[in-house]
Amino acid sequence: EKVTNHPQITVVHEEVPKIPMEEDAVTIVASGPLTAGSLADDIAARTGNDSLYFYDAAAPIVSLESVDMTKAYRASRYGKGEAAYINCPMTKEEYEAFWHELVTAEKAPTKDFEKEKFFEGCMPVEIMASRGIDTLLYGPLKPVGLEHPVTGVRPYAVVQLRQDNAGATLYNIVGFQTHLKWPEQRRVFGMIPGLEHAEFLRYGVMHRNTFLNSPRHMRPTLQLRGEDHLLFAGQMTGVEGYIESASSGLVAGVNAARIARGEQPLVFPEESCHGALCHYITTSEAKHFQPMNVNFGILPPVEIRDANGRRIRDKKQKKQLLAEKALAAIEAFKPQIFGC
Repeated sequence: EKVTNHPQITVVHEEVPKIPMEEDAVTIVASGPLTAGSLADDIAARTGNDSLYFYDAAAPIVSLESVDMTKAYRASRYGKGEAAYINCPMTKEEYEAFWHELVTAEKAPTKDFEKEKFFEGCMPVEIMASRGIDTLLYGPLKPVGLEHPVTGVRPYAVVQLRQDNAGATLYNIVGFQTHLKWPEQRRVFGMIPGLEHAEFLRYGVMHRNTFLNSPRHMRPTLQLRGEDHLLFAGQMTGVEGYIESASSGLVAGVNAARIARGEQPLVFPEESCHGALCHYITTSEAKHFQPMNVNFGILPPVEIRDANGRRIRDKKQKKQLLAEKALAAIEAFKPQIFGC
């Protein structure tokens, strides 16, 4: 009612088959994660037909500092290149116990309109495991070429973690797209050596989603590269969640107003949650990009030291400091937003 009755807003109730781009008009597209049909085709055409991704499942992400590196080790398969992956080795007994719990764990229920149609490239790990006890050993848990760099011993199975953000604070559990309920993910994936006390910054999810390949096509101002008068907001940009969508809407709205006035758009400070989300979705590796909720792991890392210069590892203190820095950053940024 407030939007409809606002003197400066015109609400039009009709389907939008393509982006209505008038000359010099500033447009925000916030059509949501189920965008399809001719509008999706129009957006895809503007981004080289590589921008819209449909996926059934996404893997969990854990914080680096919560991985037990006394059990895990860094290595790349066959020692090729730098040791880019963190490897969590399993014995035969550990693997078989894990496999049993994985295939019997409780899955999240699907909606009536959601068909259980899986693509091989993003097959939920529990579905893959259900094909046979050895299936994962020839897939994401394949140990070949991942001998321990100190002992030289090849594990029976290996779970790999891949760096997920530029700051190297977030790691994706490779191949662990899943539809398990979140408490079951915590329980079952906590059986993996090195992840017993892992901090899950994003649990695995499975649902239909449409989103831009933002690292390739979006600016941190939420403008589309090459079309500065066109902005995107909401889950289409690769943010995940209602609050995050509203956050991206604020960024896009502020910048749309500035562009309309002939002013330069703003890049929100990375120390703030608004800025950190925009930074994450526009700087992640395009090849492996997937949507992200706001979390402490995407904020620039901080170090707390005691009076003797020793590093303090208390997570509660660190999160408190990150929150304080975020609030201070957005407070200092307000004059730019409001022009005062």
